[in-house]
Amino acid sequence: MSTPDISTLLERQLLLQLGDRLKRLRQTQGLGTVEMAARAGIARNTLRSVEAGDPTPAIGTYLRVMSVLGISGELALLAGDSLQPPPADSAAARSWRTAPVVQVRVASDNTRHRLQDLQSLALHEEAVRRAKADPVLVQQAQETTRRWLSEGDLRSASLWRSWLDILDARAWRKVLGRTRHAQQLRQTSPLVTILPEEVRARILQQVTELKAGIEIGGATENRQNKADIEPAP
Repeated sequence: MSTPDISTLLERQLLLQLGDRLKRLRQTQGLGTVEMAARAGIARNTLRSVEAGDPTPAIGTYLRVMSVLGISGELALLAGDSLQPPPADSAAARSWRTAPVVQVRVASDNTRHRLQDLQSLALHEEAVRRAKADPVLVQQAQETTRRWLSEGDLRSASLWRSWLDILDARAWRKVLGRTRHAQQLRQTSPLVTILPEEVRARILQQVTELKAGIEIGGATENRQNKADIEPAP
Protein backbone atom coordinates (compact mmCIF):
# COMPACT_ATOMS: atom_id res chain seq x y z
CA MET A 1 0.00 0.00 0.00
CA SER A 2 1.50 3.36 -1.02
CA THR A 3 1.32 6.60 0.96
CA PRO A 4 -1.71 8.06 -0.89
CA ASP A 5 -3.63 4.89 -0.02
CA ILE A 6 -3.17 5.17 3.76
CA SER A 7 -6.14 3.37 5.22
CA THR A 8 -8.31 4.05 8.22
CA LEU A 9 -6.88 0.88 9.72
CA LEU A 10 -3.33 2.20 9.39
CA GLU A 11 -4.32 5.46 11.06
CA ARG A 12 -5.90 3.46 13.89
CA GLN A 13 -2.78 1.33 14.29
CA LEU A 14 -0.60 4.43 14.52
CA LEU A 15 -2.83 5.94 17.21
CA LEU A 16 -2.75 2.70 19.18
CA GLN A 17 1.04 2.66 19.00
CA LEU A 18 1.22 6.31 20.03
CA GLY A 19 -1.04 5.67 23.01
CA ASP A 20 1.09 2.69 24.06
CA ARG A 21 4.25 4.76 23.79
CA LEU A 22 2.85 7.65 25.84
CA LYS A 23 1.75 5.23 28.55
CA ARG A 24 5.20 3.61 28.68
CA LEU A 25 6.89 7.01 28.89
CA ARG A 26 4.63 8.07 31.75
CA GLN A 27 5.33 4.87 33.65
CA THR A 28 9.08 5.14 32.99
CA GLN A 29 9.06 8.65 34.45
CA GLY A 30 7.25 7.40 37.55
CA LEU A 31 4.11 9.45 36.95
CA GLY A 32 0.73 8.17 38.09
CA THR A 33 -2.39 8.89 36.08
CA VAL A 34 -3.66 11.49 38.60
CA GLU A 35 -0.42 13.50 38.53
CA MET A 36 -0.04 13.16 34.78
CA ALA A 37 -3.58 14.35 34.12
CA ALA A 38 -3.09 17.31 36.45
CA ARG A 39 0.15 18.34 34.74
CA ALA A 40 -1.47 18.14 31.32
CA GLY A 41 -4.58 19.99 32.51
CA ILE A 42 -6.96 17.22 31.43
CA ALA A 43 -9.33 14.82 33.16
CA ARG A 44 -8.05 11.41 34.19
CA ASN A 45 -10.55 9.68 31.91
CA THR A 46 -9.26 11.79 29.02
CA LEU A 47 -5.72 10.65 29.78
CA ARG A 48 -6.92 7.05 29.70
CA SER A 49 -8.43 7.70 26.27
CA VAL A 50 -5.16 9.17 25.01
CA GLU A 51 -3.13 6.22 26.31
CA ALA A 52 -5.64 3.88 24.65
CA GLY A 53 -5.04 5.56 21.28
CA ASP A 54 -8.63 6.76 21.16
CA PRO A 55 -9.23 9.06 18.15
CA THR A 56 -11.86 11.04 20.08
CA PRO A 57 -9.56 13.41 22.06
CA ALA A 58 -8.52 16.52 20.14
CA ILE A 59 -5.00 16.68 18.76
CA GLY A 60 -4.30 19.45 21.25
CA THR A 61 -4.91 16.99 24.07
CA TYR A 62 -2.36 14.58 22.63
CA LEU A 63 0.10 17.47 22.27
CA ARG A 64 -0.32 18.46 25.93
CA VAL A 65 0.52 14.94 27.06
CA MET A 66 3.51 14.76 24.72
CA SER A 67 4.78 18.10 25.99
CA VAL A 68 4.56 17.02 29.64
CA LEU A 69 6.50 13.85 28.78
CA GLY A 70 9.27 15.89 27.19
CA ILE A 71 8.89 14.84 23.58
CA SER A 72 7.80 18.20 22.22
CA GLY A 73 10.90 18.14 19.98
CA GLU A 74 9.10 15.54 17.90
CA LEU A 75 6.24 17.99 17.50
CA ALA A 76 8.67 20.50 16.03
CA LEU A 77 9.81 17.86 13.52
CA LEU A 78 6.23 17.20 12.47
CA ALA A 79 5.37 20.89 12.23
CA GLY A 80 8.54 21.88 10.38
CA ASP A 81 9.67 21.48 6.79
CA SER A 82 12.73 19.32 7.44
CA LEU A 83 11.11 16.30 5.79
CA GLN A 84 9.87 18.26 2.77
CA PRO A 85 11.85 19.19 -0.37
CA PRO A 86 13.33 22.72 -0.11
CA PRO A 87 11.96 25.55 -2.27
CA ALA A 88 13.36 25.48 -5.82
CA ASP A 89 15.16 28.83 -5.48
CA SER A 90 16.72 28.12 -2.06
CA ALA A 91 20.37 27.43 -1.26
CA ALA A 92 19.41 23.97 -0.02
CA ALA A 93 17.86 23.16 -3.39
CA ARG A 94 21.06 24.26 -5.21
CA SER A 95 23.28 22.15 -2.95
CA TRP A 96 25.12 19.14 -4.38
CA ARG A 97 24.45 17.27 -1.15
CA THR A 98 21.83 14.55 -1.57
CA ALA A 99 18.76 15.17 0.54
CA PRO A 100 17.93 12.36 2.94
CA VAL A 101 15.03 10.12 2.11
CA VAL A 102 12.96 9.16 5.12
CA GLN A 103 10.71 6.14 5.04
CA VAL A 104 8.68 4.64 7.82
CA ARG A 105 7.50 1.05 7.82
CA VAL A 106 4.47 0.31 9.92
CA ALA A 107 3.38 -3.23 10.73
CA SER A 108 0.84 -4.66 13.11
CA ASP A 109 1.76 -6.94 15.97
CA ASN A 110 1.74 -10.40 14.42
CA THR A 111 0.64 -12.12 17.59
CA ARG A 112 -2.73 -13.52 16.71
CA HIS A 113 -4.86 -12.00 19.48
CA ARG A 114 -3.55 -8.44 18.98
CA LEU A 115 -4.07 -8.55 15.24
CA GLN A 116 -7.56 -9.96 15.64
CA ASP A 117 -8.47 -7.26 18.15
CA LEU A 118 -7.21 -4.53 15.81
CA GLN A 119 -9.40 -6.03 13.09
CA SER A 120 -12.37 -6.24 15.44
CA LEU A 121 -11.86 -2.65 16.58
CA ALA A 122 -11.79 -1.41 12.98
CA LEU A 123 -14.97 -3.33 12.13
CA HIS A 124 -16.77 -1.92 15.16
CA GLU A 125 -15.70 1.66 14.53
CA GLU A 126 -17.11 1.42 11.02
CA ALA A 127 -20.30 -0.21 12.33
CA VAL A 128 -20.73 2.52 14.96
CA ARG A 129 -20.28 5.20 12.32
CA ARG A 130 -23.06 3.66 10.25
CA ALA A 131 -25.30 3.07 13.26
CA LYS A 132 -25.06 6.72 14.27
CA ALA A 133 -26.19 7.74 10.79
CA ASP A 134 -29.03 5.20 10.46
CA PRO A 135 -31.18 4.20 13.50
CA VAL A 136 -32.68 1.33 11.47
CA LEU A 137 -29.30 -0.43 11.68
CA VAL A 138 -29.43 -0.22 15.47
CA GLN A 139 -32.84 -1.88 15.40
CA GLN A 140 -31.43 -4.65 13.21
CA ALA A 141 -28.62 -5.26 15.70
CA GLN A 142 -31.14 -5.33 18.57
CA GLU A 143 -33.26 -7.91 16.76
CA THR A 144 -30.19 -10.04 16.11
CA THR A 145 -29.21 -9.87 19.79
CA ARG A 146 -32.66 -10.91 20.96
CA ARG A 147 -32.62 -13.83 18.53
CA TRP A 148 -29.23 -14.95 19.80
CA LEU A 149 -30.48 -14.74 23.38
CA SER A 150 -33.40 -17.00 22.57
CA GLU A 151 -31.45 -19.48 20.45
CA GLY A 152 -27.76 -19.09 21.28
CA ASP A 153 -25.13 -20.27 23.74
CA LEU A 154 -26.09 -19.43 27.33
CA ARG A 155 -22.44 -18.74 28.18
CA SER A 156 -22.67 -15.53 26.14
CA ALA A 157 -26.08 -14.51 27.49
CA SER A 158 -24.76 -11.94 29.97
CA LEU A 159 -22.72 -10.22 27.27
CA TRP A 160 -25.68 -10.17 24.89
CA ARG A 161 -27.83 -8.59 27.62
CA SER A 162 -25.10 -5.97 28.00
CA TRP A 163 -25.30 -5.43 24.26
CA LEU A 164 -29.03 -4.74 24.48
CA ASP A 165 -28.32 -2.03 27.06
CA ILE A 166 -25.52 -0.59 24.93
CA LEU A 167 -27.65 -0.51 21.79
CA ASP A 168 -30.58 1.02 23.63
CA ALA A 169 -28.41 3.77 25.19
CA ARG A 170 -26.13 4.15 22.14
CA ALA A 171 -23.24 3.75 24.60
CA TRP A 172 -20.67 3.14 21.88
CA ARG A 173 -17.60 3.99 23.97
CA LYS A 174 -18.16 0.84 26.02
CA VAL A 175 -17.33 -1.33 23.02
CA LEU A 176 -14.58 0.78 21.44
CA GLY A 177 -12.15 0.73 24.35
CA ARG A 178 -9.11 -1.45 24.99
CA THR A 179 -10.32 -2.91 28.26
CA ARG A 180 -10.78 -6.64 28.70
CA HIS A 181 -14.55 -6.17 28.95
CA ALA A 182 -14.67 -4.18 25.70
CA GLN A 183 -12.75 -6.96 23.97
CA GLN A 184 -15.21 -9.54 25.31
CA LEU A 185 -18.11 -7.47 24.04
CA ARG A 186 -16.58 -7.25 20.57
CA GLN A 187 -16.06 -11.02 20.53
CA THR A 188 -19.80 -11.56 21.02
CA SER A 189 -20.97 -8.61 18.96
CA PRO A 190 -24.19 -8.28 16.98
CA LEU A 191 -23.08 -4.89 15.68
CA VAL A 192 -20.79 -6.15 12.91
CA THR A 193 -23.75 -7.97 11.36
CA ILE A 194 -25.02 -4.62 10.04
CA LEU A 195 -21.93 -4.16 7.87
CA PRO A 196 -22.22 -4.94 4.14
CA GLU A 197 -20.04 -7.81 3.00
CA GLU A 198 -17.90 -5.57 0.80
CA VAL A 199 -17.09 -3.33 3.78
CA ARG A 200 -15.97 -6.31 5.84
CA ALA A 201 -13.86 -7.55 2.94
CA ARG A 202 -12.19 -4.14 2.56
CA ILE A 203 -11.24 -4.01 6.24
CA LEU A 204 -9.96 -7.59 6.17
CA GLN A 205 -7.81 -6.69 3.15
CA GLN A 206 -6.39 -3.71 5.03
CA VAL A 207 -5.52 -6.01 7.93
CA THR A 208 -3.66 -8.32 5.54
CA GLU A 209 -1.71 -5.41 4.06
CA LEU A 210 -0.87 -4.01 7.48
CA LYS A 211 0.33 -7.41 8.65
CA ALA A 212 2.75 -7.51 5.71
CA GLY A 213 3.93 -3.97 6.48
CA ILE A 214 3.13 -0.61 4.91
CA GLU A 215 5.82 1.83 3.83
CA ILE A 216 5.23 5.56 4.13
CA GLY A 217 7.71 7.77 2.35
CA GLY A 218 9.20 8.84 -0.97
CA ALA A 219 9.31 6.75 -4.12
CA THR A 220 13.06 6.30 -3.79
CA GLU A 221 14.44 4.54 -0.77
CA ASN A 222 17.56 5.14 1.27
CA ARG A 223 18.07 2.06 3.43
CA GLN A 224 20.19 3.93 5.96
CA ASN A 225 17.36 6.37 6.68
CA LYS A 226 14.58 3.82 6.82
CA ALA A 227 12.82 3.37 10.17
CA ASP A 228 10.75 0.41 11.30
CA ILE A 229 7.93 1.12 13.72
CA GLU A 230 6.74 -1.91 15.61
CA PRO A 231 3.86 -1.95 18.07
CA ALA A 232 4.39 -2.11 21.79
CA PRO A 233 4.73 -5.55 23.34
